[in-house]
Amino acid sequence: MLSAFVNCFKIAELRDRIILTLGLLVAARVGANIPLPGVDPRPLQDFFASQAGGASGNLVGLYNMFTGGAMAKGAIFALGIMPYISAQIIFQMIGSAVPSLARLQQEGEVGRQKITQYTRYMTVAICVIQAILLVLTLENPARLFPGFSGTIVIVDHLWFMLSSVIFMTAGTVTLMWIGEQITQRGIGNGISILITIGILADIPGAAQTAYRMFSTPLGTEGAARLGLPEGVLMILLFVAVTTGLVMLTQALRKIPVQYAKRVVGRKVYGGQTSFMPLRVNYSGVMPIIFASAILMFLQQIVSWAGVAFKANFLVEASSIFLGGFWYYFIFSALILIFSYVWVSIMFKPIQVADDLKKYGGYIPAIRPGEPTARYLDFVMTRLTAFGTLALIVIALFPSVLSQTQGIPYQLSQFFGGTGMLITVGVLLDLLRQVETFLLQRHYDGFLKKGRIKGRSVGATRQIVDKAGIKRANAALFMTLALFVTGLVAYIINVKVLS
Repeated sequence: MLSAFVNCFKIAELRDRIILTLGLLVAARVGANIPLPGVDPRPLQDFFASQAGGASGNLVGLYNMFTGGAMAKGAIFALGIMPYISAQIIFQMIGSAVPSLARLQQEGEVGRQKITQYTRYMTVAICVIQAILLVLTLENPARLFPGFSGTIVIVDHLWFMLSSVIFMTAGTVTLMWIGEQITQRGIGNGISILITIGILADIPGAAQTAYRMFSTPLGTEGAARLGLPEGVLMILLFVAVTTGLVMLTQALRKIPVQYAKRVVGRKVYGGQTSFMPLRVNYSGVMPIIFASAILMFLQQIVSWAGVAFKANFLVEASSIFLGGFWYYFIFSALILIFSYVWVSIMFKPIQVADDLKKYGGYIPAIRPGEPTARYLDFVMTRLTAFGTLALIVIALFPSVLSQTQGIPYQLSQFFGGTGMLITVGVLLDLLRQVETFLLQRHYDGFLKKGRIKGRSVGATRQIVDKAGIKRANAALFMTLALFVTGLVAYIINVKVLS
């Protein structure tokens, strides 16, 4: 597998894509560490650190994760990429209800470009609203977070309002442009990679938290402390959760498909058996992202409106998003709804059945046409139910672990949840794209040494069948390596350099 990473830099096009992607990601991380003019980030960072173990720490931790730490630093990228994702959600939801947007979705590339342009306009509008509410919160944080001490804004109100709204809106638009450039000219999905880098940027902080929990003697008053048995259990739990995420991401239900023989001229086509792969988690991480974005947007609107209009009942109403039964219930319901909505938008049983019938394919024991569509809908409905249940467990596990065991959310978010699911999914997608480039240039991807050229058809088919397992193992190895590297780097920094 290590030789495959070396081969990545032997292909000029792939090498240029990787370098471009890394350069744009560096620019994104720089923007996440530049404070807004007139902001003192130290009180804000202290408050985020003090809230890491409480119920509200889950929320501020989720904010910090999606913004890559920019929220806690009061940076120009404090809004992150979430306004763009929220705009995409809005157009996905209303696309089927508005006839004009439905027609645009059916116009192919031209329609997609128009919808993308409308999404950008919607992103700017959402950024302006969220930036104004965030500025009001930064100027008077004690109303939203009781017990907050310190002054964040140290300049005049009007100048700070104007400059901050412009900077934060421009920051989100810059992230949106970076994501689109990575998708078009780099490697992988740009928006997903930006979120993933923001998650991985918190590894040093999580390593620091873990080191403190292990280095502090047992029985010391304060946060949760861990001994050797608890540490071993945490490592095993991390490996088990990561393995489960990879298995869920790669799990398939194979529907057998038989193709009838067709005679075209003097050639005979078809007469072979294949299968239709249906993913158990067909919607991927999108339901969790959508649900998190909606909850974050609602909480921001309700809480910041309460601060702006001095309505204490709105501030109290926003507390249902901080944890507890109603938070878990609403979050689970949104994941369930978005899972089925996403599948209904992306998977069209009638269209798939018509395509099978058009090319002479049929599912054994199922009549072509409408019966095939009903069967596919039946299978996908039940697969989605199982996949949604797994997503709900994955999404809620870090919050439950944090609130029941006292583990800071900064550390517990690496034991499942949105961040880990996004990380595993993005790593697998990156490996698939890189492997495609390698196989096209007669290299062996992440399979084994040597070239594919010269192998028999049967051997090649056997290797392709094992490709998913190999990519899953590679993703698991990379995830574990990132976590261990962050922990080791922090320990070396504390023990040797201090």
